[in-house]
Amino acid sequence: MGSDINRKAMARLHKAEVMIAGEQLRLRLHDGKLIKDRRYHLRTYPNCFVAQELINWLISYKEAPDRATAVCLMQHLMDHDIVHHVCDKRPMFKDAKLLYRFCQDDGTFPFNTEVNVFNHGQRLYEHLTTGRDSILQLREEQGVVYQRSFPGCQVIDWLLQNGEIDCRRQGLELCRTLLEHGIIQHVAKKHNFFDSGLLYQFCINFRRRRRLSELLNESEREKEEGVSAQAQEDGHDDSPFVLNTMPPQENCNGFLSVQLNRPLKMISSMSRSSLASLQIRSNGYVPPATLSSTPVVMCNPKSVLKRNVTCEELLSLCAPYIKKVLTVMGDAVGWGFVIRGMAPVYVQAVDPGSPAAAAGVKVRQFVCQVNGRSVLYLDYRQVSRLVMTGPCTVVLEVMEPIE
Repeated sequence: MGSDINRKAMARLHKAEVMIAGEQLRLRLHDGKLIKDRRYHLRTYPNCFVAQELINWLISYKEAPDRATAVCLMQHLMDHDIVHHVCDKRPMFKDAKLLYRFCQDDGTFPFNTEVNVFNHGQRLYEHLTTGRDSILQLREEQGVVYQRSFPGCQVIDWLLQNGEIDCRRQGLELCRTLLEHGIIQHVAKKHNFFDSGLLYQFCINFRRRRRLSELLNESEREKEEGVSAQAQEDGHDDSPFVLNTMPPQENCNGFLSVQLNRPLKMISSMSRSSLASLQIRSNGYVPPATLSSTPVVMCNPKSVLKRNVTCEELLSLCAPYIKKVLTVMGDAVGWGFVIRGMAPVYVQAVDPGSPAAAAGVKVRQFVCQVNGRSVLYLDYRQVSRLVMTGPCTVVLEVMEPIE
């Protein structure tokens, strides 16, 4: 019985690692322009990549030693519903001039209970690690010191203070769900989650750069050696299933991340899900902070507005603006747009491959409502918090200039 539970837990961890690695790969391919609209048999397929080109890229960037291994890596992503053939007619990944697409890019990613729990856990992780007074600290339990740990009662306090839950019982249920799905665990793996002083940790380092080859190797190892092999792997610092246990460096709040191969103008350690930064691939901005550990620097500080606009002007009956209601379904990374300003807040930038872009969010739109709540007279920090602490699906009422 215990062996079956361990197998299920490791399967969930591996699924989470594959999701993170797949998303990191998707963002890098967008940045490298391998993903783009392509025409085939008189039809244009948006956000696609050619299998042969991707295999060349994987070998070039040392993600795979040879073409056969690269095909196995991509097949692994296909088996986990990360990528698929554009017509869904080919269950096998082929090293050929065939078009494939990431499920995140065409909205076909299966948002089941497991994925929703994973997304919630990742958002919670980002909030806890990027906050000024993070509760993830060096703590001691039973004479053993644990890095980046937190008491159960304190995380429930944090959830209440930040509007994530309505009562402590709801927080207890949420944290137990995260524990059951392998997102968090008791530091000594001895207890379920309790609203007490017991210490817990995140099982997954969401910010560490994942190499596809290590995920494939881990999958093969599980098949060959079973749970016993994973027990050994759990004690290894380089395991994709454990947090980095090295002592934290001074003034460093993040984990090691993707190293970019070209200079960037501006860098941010925030995540795309924080709405305070994102990757504008065509202009050379940094990838989202789930992949970054660099100091915080405001990205694109110059306003995109052509002139200042007041709330009174937007509310005027003769104002040259049109009102729209947009529904943005967040993915595992976030929503993919940046807001700036105060009274009114406006859209500063939009990731072209994000859920926001797919929903119709555009630069220079003014945000009037978030999930039915008026935000016209709030600043961007307050609006960002409303979005981040709300549901994954965000309903925005915006006003955009009439062209």
